[in-house]
Amino acid sequence: MKLVWIVDSDEEMGRAVSLMLKLLDCETRYFYHPRVAAQALLDGGHPDLMVLDINMPEVSGLDMLEFVRRRKEWKNLPVIMLSSEAADVMVDKAMEMGADGYVMKPVTIEELEKVMSQAFYKHIIK
Repeated sequence: MKLVWIVDSDEEMGRAVSLMLKLLDCETRYFYHPRVAAQALLDGGHPDLMVLDINMPEVSGLDMLEFVRRRKEWKNLPVIMLSSEAADVMVDKAMEMGADGYVMKPVTIEELEKVMSQAFYKHIIK
């Protein structure tokens, strides 16, 4: 069973994504703030995948993505961005920064499963 960390300041969205992931046979851990998730990583947490909302107060999902990608011990951690922003500029920026996938809110279970599979595959072939 894969462990997926969800980082989203919107608790309702976090619960919805968590339920979808459980239906996809994943264990989940929810973080309401990127700083809490970052500390959990620094404390030795080892998720198999991270789902980051882009728009969060104080510390954005892009900030969290940058934090993860700057550390060599997490360079192979698949990261999927979740956002209500559909602008190509935002999608391109997230992918250039090292995101492995990008899904739009509201996300469907089918979209989530597809992007997760692609993200895991990218890290298997690296």
